[in-house]
Amino acid sequence: MLEPTMSREGVFDGAWWPRSNHVLAELPDLITALGAHFGRILRVGLDTTAWDGVPRSVAANGLTIRINWFTGSDATISVTRGFQDHFLLLVVPPGTDSVTAASAMAGASATGNHTPAAELLLL
Repeated sequence: MLEPTMSREGVFDGAWWPRSNHVLAELPDLITALGAHFGRILRVGLDTTAWDGVPRSVAANGLTIRINWFTGSDATISVTRGFQDHFLLLVVPPGTDSVTAASAMAGASATGNHTPAAELLLL
């Protein structure tokens, strides 16, 4: 779910609710979907502690997308489409109940959102 105006005025530019913690199974579909909205995705950044078996890159749309690793923010994923052109998505953990997930995704996708990830996911 993406912020509809893409104004980039809030903390998040949207939200993602993957079905599992398996990055190789989940990330290619996200990159494909985001590529349709943002253009060519060059890199993603994610917290390795939140995912199983994080590689250095993943194939999507016939391209190799580099994965940057960081720690301490398992509820976000950074998507880069160009030099210093980053989008930040809230990651709703797999297994979250549908009411909490829908609310968190709507909050992260609201124009001008400023609610931290931890608060969005607390419902």
